[in-house]
Amino acid sequence: MKIIPAIMSGGAGARLWPVSRETHPKPFIRLADGKSLLQHAFLRAAALPDVEQVLTITNRELFFKTEDEYRELDIPRLECTYLLEPMGRDTAAATAIAALHVQQVYGDDAIITLFPADHMIRDIEAFRAAAVKAITLAQAGRLVTFGIMPEYPETGYGYIEAAGEDVVRFVEKPDLARAREYIASGRFYWNSGMFCFSAGTMTKLMEEHCPDILDQSRKSLLAAEQSPVASGTQIELDAENFAQVPKKSIDYAVLEKAANIAVVGCNIGWSDIGSWNALADLTSPDAHGNRINGDTVLHEAENCYVQSSDRLIGAVGVKDLIIVDSADAVLVAHKDQAQNVKQLFSQLKDSGHEAHSLHRTVHRPWGTYTVLEEGERFKIKRIEVKPGASLSLQMHHHRSEHWVVVSGTAKVVNGDRELILTTNESTYIPCGNKHRLENPGIMRLVMIEVQSGDYLGEDDIVRFEDVYGRK
Repeated sequence: MKIIPAIMSGGAGARLWPVSRETHPKPFIRLADGKSLLQHAFLRAAALPDVEQVLTITNRELFFKTEDEYRELDIPRLECTYLLEPMGRDTAAATAIAALHVQQVYGDDAIITLFPADHMIRDIEAFRAAAVKAITLAQAGRLVTFGIMPEYPETGYGYIEAAGEDVVRFVEKPDLARAREYIASGRFYWNSGMFCFSAGTMTKLMEEHCPDILDQSRKSLLAAEQSPVASGTQIELDAENFAQVPKKSIDYAVLEKAANIAVVGCNIGWSDIGSWNALADLTSPDAHGNRINGDTVLHEAENCYVQSSDRLIGAVGVKDLIIVDSADAVLVAHKDQAQNVKQLFSQLKDSGHEAHSLHRTVHRPWGTYTVLEEGERFKIKRIEVKPGASLSLQMHHHRSEHWVVVSGTAKVVNGDRELILTTNESTYIPCGNKHRLENPGIMRLVMIEVQSGDYLGEDDIVRFEDVYGRK
């Protein structure tokens, strides 16, 4: 019998703006210990018994960043399979893809533990014990959910009513009065969104309750492109078929309809990190109730959460505030309004503002670039290229570029020429010239790029050759 942890990683994390953005969603947020939520999820998967293979269901655009996160942890005994969605279709589709893949490779009896990448669990031993119990129930043909013993009447979570290990019903997010009733009854758990089941059990349930999701997911998997990567295998789902998968949560598609569902009640230090208040709870308060991450100075401040990335933040005479600084945006919110940060995210997206999607530092398969300054007809970037990596062979219609090497060695294609540039050397790339940047060395290549032209958007790019399969 195989036990396969499956991690669902994606979403926008709109309530955690400005740190979470569409191209840098919640799973990639770094905590005070230096590890991201995604890395913590991977370590939880590694802690389960007899695990040799970890599945990750994520967006195609986040694959290289995900692989980098796992590589940092350096757990070579685990092979990784990446199921890459061309677009988000909610958790029912992700569950179907995971179940179908595991069924195809390992058979009906293989056990899947499915959990989101953007949750935090502080007690790993308790989580492992709960997972072992869930695996035993799943072997007996049960669909198992993890219920969290509630600590207070939370209105932001769904609830599970249980009779022993049997689920009576799932309840949507309640109002405060109803949540208090649930806590007082002793029959309810918080719904964690984590599950355990055999591949055969889940496919049978989906065939019964949501055959359209299962069938269309199967088509996208059968038409998928599979290729080896450094840490295992990537499977890129067929976009045309996957776009036809109905967009539903696994709760609505299966759990609320199925019978004989089991629950494992547990106290594992769980949080879904659904807002800045939840993230703040991971930091111990000082004598005035302030929770601080980064370089700050406070005077007459009470019950605030302050997070600084690069700059000093000063606050005087304030209370009950959330203050979060990033390189290109600052959030100031009352703690009572933490859930409504998503409204700012929506406004930015509706207006086309880049801050809903991109950070000033943007991750690419080959490395990163950071926008240092931009103005009318110019933009200045700091570019880092990983050892052995290269950008696509490309050209721009509306801008020219000047590259200056700061450190490392650059191999450059510039029109008909091929150049080797080292520290303090440069090249000018006229508008319309085909060009490529490569790092042939064993150290990171760092360079400064100065763009000038009528239009400097990231979509002014024509790719001719790309080792990462981008269009």
